[in-house]
Amino acid sequence: MESQNEFDFVDLPCNGTGITVPRYIPLATKMRPRTLAEIVGQEHILGPKCLLPKLIKSGSFSSIILCGTPGCGKTTLAEVIANETKSKFVKINAVLSNVAELREILVFARKHVEQNILLFIDEIHRFNKAQQDLLLPDVENANIRLIGATTHNPGFYIISPLLSRSHLFKLMPVEVDAISAILKRALIDCERGIGTMKCRAEDGVISSIAVMANGDMRWALNAIETIAASLPIGSEITAESVKNFSAERALRYDADEDEHYDTISAYIKSMRGCDPDAAIFWMTKMLDGGEDPRFIARRMVIFASEDIALADPRALSLAIACFEACEKIGMPECAINLAHVTVFLATAPKSNSTYTALSKCRKHIADHGLQNVPLWLRDSHGAANEREGNQKDYKYSHNFAYNVSGQYYMEHPEKFWTPKDSGAEKQIAERAKFVSDMRKRLNKQLD
Repeated sequence: MESQNEFDFVDLPCNGTGITVPRYIPLATKMRPRTLAEIVGQEHILGPKCLLPKLIKSGSFSSIILCGTPGCGKTTLAEVIANETKSKFVKINAVLSNVAELREILVFARKHVEQNILLFIDEIHRFNKAQQDLLLPDVENANIRLIGATTHNPGFYIISPLLSRSHLFKLMPVEVDAISAILKRALIDCERGIGTMKCRAEDGVISSIAVMANGDMRWALNAIETIAASLPIGSEITAESVKNFSAERALRYDADEDEHYDTISAYIKSMRGCDPDAAIFWMTKMLDGGEDPRFIARRMVIFASEDIALADPRALSLAIACFEACEKIGMPECAINLAHVTVFLATAPKSNSTYTALSKCRKHIADHGLQNVPLWLRDSHGAANEREGNQKDYKYSHNFAYNVSGQYYMEHPEKFWTPKDSGAEKQIAERAKFVSDMRKRLNKQLD
């Protein structure tokens, strides 16, 4: 029996009349730009003086890596490049593909170099190192021209040899005005849009959909198509219909991808910059996007010592209490605890003096090595330790005025902590200076 490479599907009539249901094509697919001139936004890489249009016009590129958020136009741009360069477009998805399929495509490309094959790999970051290595010889020998698309940071997920052979372009989320312009065009375009539905919408309503899209053109087009399809032909798309549609809208946030790291970075920097409103915003985005509240709380505990520390010693206790609340209470109620401590940390005085002291000490040890524990500080338990004279000259601090004996606690004293004049640390610094000055005076008396 001959092997069968594809499944056979039987077209079933919709009602017994022999009429089959036409294949549904999403509005985002029908409205997809076909030329560079139709692409809106991305002026930073597609402007008249930019490199990419020149590469496309001359056809003088080997491989391209496109990175950006979902719906910003990576696949669209790849298809446009294939059209503009008159290339044979081969598209695969790294999630669904495997080494066998990839080898088959590359073998075909070697045998048909004249066809100018452009291989588009969506989600190329899903390919492991071996799969990416497999591409290198054919990219190097120009058997294929590769365009890889990724939502991740290419520096972390694309192997260096492939990156060095590629032009890297970052696409930005599509701006609200650009999305609005395309939505208006879709409403009146009878060939590629939904003009046959004869729906209309005011500019403010269109803008509200564009804002909700968060830079995702595909989402915006699919949204307006869904809303229009739910209304009678010739209806007006109102703010109420958009509100009903958005009631179940999920926030775009991938807790396992770059969005996760970018958002927590924005959250930490907002607290460090004493901006409670921005910190609450990024915290809410993470929570509503499904982030584990304990992850946020752990970062709070780190932040309390790294960025506040002695400026307000209460910060660490509050952060730990918040972490415990997240573990014991959970969502959604622990969001209140997170908001409470977020605002406290953001508005607290800041000091990184202890964090800096740790860094200085580690560098000093790396450069100069470790000191031995002075004899007067060593453990004195046991006959052998006593014979060695351990702790013989140790001065018990509580026997001296202000609990300061004047003794040093390193054989070769070093200074690592430099206090800051911030919040409670100002008083702590004054006490530390008093002890330091007194120690110096006592040692001068001994001399």
